[in-house]
Amino acid sequence: MNTMLRKSVLGIAGLAFTGGVFAGPIAAHADARPVEGKPAAVAVQGDKLIPHGVQGAQSKIDLNDEQLANAKAIIAATKKAGLPERAAVISIATSLQESKLENLGHLGDANDHDSLGLFQQRPSSGWGTPEQITNPEYSTLAFLKGLKQVDGWQDMPLTEAAQTVQVSAYPDAYAQWEQQAADIVAHNWNS
Repeated sequence: MNTMLRKSVLGIAGLAFTGGVFAGPIAAHADARPVEGKPAAVAVQGDKLIPHGVQGAQSKIDLNDEQLANAKAIIAATKKAGLPERAAVISIATSLQESKLENLGHLGDANDHDSLGLFQQRPSSGWGTPEQITNPEYSTLAFLKGLKQVDGWQDMPLTEAAQTVQVSAYPDAYAQWEQQAADIVAHNWNS
């Protein structure tokens, strides 16, 4: 019985690992660089910021002053909403995926419908006016309002929580930004 149970557990673990390798997140932008040498599902920042460990290969971009200011605005709005650091990690990872932390206006033919701002929220979907959506505090508070409506978001993997709010065509893509988002929050939460 013990041998059979052990083989079953090892088989399930092997399937989970194989599924993670073949169904990992896609890099949505060519300028995102995978970070080598970080094993999947290891919580580098501890369980407060990355309670499930990072999921799959991680991407990282160098941030300019504007992007860092937007990340700090997300952190400030998270604090204003009275939410913990984990909510800031989810928010920043979502913004890294959606806009690379750039407060995007209308992009003409390259625009995805009427998506705007840090989170690529759409006025036509009820996120707010274009002016509101391109205000970092407003757009973050709108995202966090959606996040708070997700039952159990605190205990979900990042990509699941972000996808529940965003309803993206690429639901697994948020996971690739978890380590960089956690690093940003760890470095800026108390500053």
